[in-house]
Amino acid sequence: MKKLRIIFQYNYSWLILLLIILCVSFIRCIVPCQSKYNLDDKSIEGLLTDYKIDGNKFIFIVKGKELVKGTYYIKTEEEKDEFSNLKLGVNIRINGELNEPSNNTIPNTFNYKKYLYYMHINYVMSADEIIVIDKKTDIFYYIKNSLINYISSFKSKGYLATFIIGNKNMLDDGVYEKYQDLGVSHVFAISGMHVSILAMVILKLMGKIKDSIKYGIVILFLLFYLFITNYVASVVRSVVLFICLYLNKRFNFNLKTIDVFYIAISIILIIDPFMMHNIGFIYSSLVSYSLIRYSFIIKGNYFSKCLKISLIAFMVSLPVTVNSYYRINILSFINNLFFVPAISFVVYPGSLITLIVKPFDNIYYFIMEFVELISSHLFVLNVIIPKMNLFAVIVYYALLYLFLNTYNKKYLVLMIVVILINKYKYLLDDRYYIYCMDVGQGDSGLVIHKDDVIMIDTGGKTSYQSESWMIGKKYYYTDNIITFLHSIGETDIDFLIISHGDNDHIGEAVHLIENIKVKNVKLNMGSYNKAEYEVINTGVKVVDYYDSKINYQFLYSGVIYDNENDNSLVIYFDINGFKFLSMGDASTISEKDIMKRYNLSHVNLLKVGHHGSNTSSSIEFINKINPSIALISVGKNNKFGHPKQSVLDILNHSKILRTDIDGSIEIAINKNGYKMITYLP
Repeated sequence: MKKLRIIFQYNYSWLILLLIILCVSFIRCIVPCQSKYNLDDKSIEGLLTDYKIDGNKFIFIVKGKELVKGTYYIKTEEEKDEFSNLKLGVNIRINGELNEPSNNTIPNTFNYKKYLYYMHINYVMSADEIIVIDKKTDIFYYIKNSLINYISSFKSKGYLATFIIGNKNMLDDGVYEKYQDLGVSHVFAISGMHVSILAMVILKLMGKIKDSIKYGIVILFLLFYLFITNYVASVVRSVVLFICLYLNKRFNFNLKTIDVFYIAISIILIIDPFMMHNIGFIYSSLVSYSLIRYSFIIKGNYFSKCLKISLIAFMVSLPVTVNSYYRINILSFINNLFFVPAISFVVYPGSLITLIVKPFDNIYYFIMEFVELISSHLFVLNVIIPKMNLFAVIVYYALLYLFLNTYNKKYLVLMIVVILINKYKYLLDDRYYIYCMDVGQGDSGLVIHKDDVIMIDTGGKTSYQSESWMIGKKYYYTDNIITFLHSIGETDIDFLIISHGDNDHIGEAVHLIENIKVKNVKLNMGSYNKAEYEVINTGVKVVDYYDSKINYQFLYSGVIYDNENDNSLVIYFDINGFKFLSMGDASTISEKDIMKRYNLSHVNLLKVGHHGSNTSSSIEFINKINPSIALISVGKNNKFGHPKQSVLDILNHSKILRTDIDGSIEIAINKNGYKMITYLP
């Protein structure tokens, strides 16, 4: 043991060790894992490790040869009751179809495929049948199920589940999102503080038992607690650090706390390299590191300490927050002055007391209602900040390091300058951008130059709501488009053009207007339908023309038709000589009338009419405009059979791009030409 102690105390740089392991972990993460299943497998068998019922969807994770996530559509109320009573850990067989998860096809949005991959899930399953083979569970799952059922019986179950087992699914809708807006959602993750309190309670309960035995029991309990919490990243970091700190003290290695931290993180990454991509792990590790490394700064009275902790945590986590959500509440550090003490001294201890003393439930529920009431009056000042590239992140952290070590305010000023440059860098970009967004069987496009944003159609909301596997809730395609706009620094839409009133073009317009500032809207020239009146009733400014820096014009046929498609607005852009024509759902009749009124010639980019339907894109029209690139916005395996082969044949001299195959398409235009990028599914 003495030799081992000497080795640990030798002048090793544990930081260098951690950096080496980080590099190895990164390489390991980019090397594809070979799945133990293949797409031909129609049946899998394993333990049910997690599930959630959302409406008529049974969303599950099963551990067979490897983890598989899937969904089953519940057909009857009896089936729903049966699935609601399923126990974790039962052995089940799922019959269905395995599929590869999809990448994000709208840039800078949630990547479902990577998210699952870093959870060690390679395939998702569309289940046709779920059969329970064995209802018996082992002792570990028995305890876990019993705890979940016990917590579910409480009035304050949402908060108990959050703080005891790290499960936020029991919180009422919108509660967690409200705390995210306040910038304090991190305090609702089980952290080192919670683990320390839990360990301290257990140690106290064991009284005068020998320390080595007490700590041994605590460590075994914490390892089991990892299983209870589904190995939540923040809990993993906290438990491993707790164990390492105990071993350092027990065997007198005399390592500094920061070195023990490096070792703990290294151990975690050796065991699971994918953890380096877990946002919870990144947040938890960065904040913990900063509070350990700069503990010498955190001095003064209690208020002063809280303020310094909050400010340090805010500054250290800022790039992660920006690149995850593209916005920050710049007053979140003030909100944390209330929440950190409240959670530390009232909420979390109260959850432990309530769990043990059930009659305390009503009091705890009242406390949490009071916390929610206070939170509704706290400060929200969200600022949109676009995605930071690697260089900006490195410069920011270098300046933060210098500031925290020297307290020289010039470094703080330079940090602010870096953030401001990043926020307004898009104004320095002279390029024009055209985007055809993948919104399934619908249409939505963007034309952007600096702070000028023109949006053409929104896609439709009724048929094309999708399942977010990350949070198990429905989302709109326009939510992803808003996220994308924020990621590039755009905070509003200057001009929303609705080509016509069909749902797959206008369906998400109201939702869009409610969630991002839309300055002007133009509707088509025909009579308005219900969907168009709903847009008007939002109070948005309806105009015939918007004076944009982007050169465009509407091509009118001169005829008011008796159907929505033919009344589609046709928009012609000429950007540095790059000609772009967006057709909406205009038919061959509209095309013919437009050709009579305008002397059209070669266009670089055609947004193909009506998703590639054979009612549009006549041979005469295509020969007239001779497009270099033909974009078709179309849903995968859509029921209409779009695009039609006859249209593809007509466009055979053009480069054809389809959103169902190529995802969203980006074209960047400058004076010297253009560059095209596709975001593949």
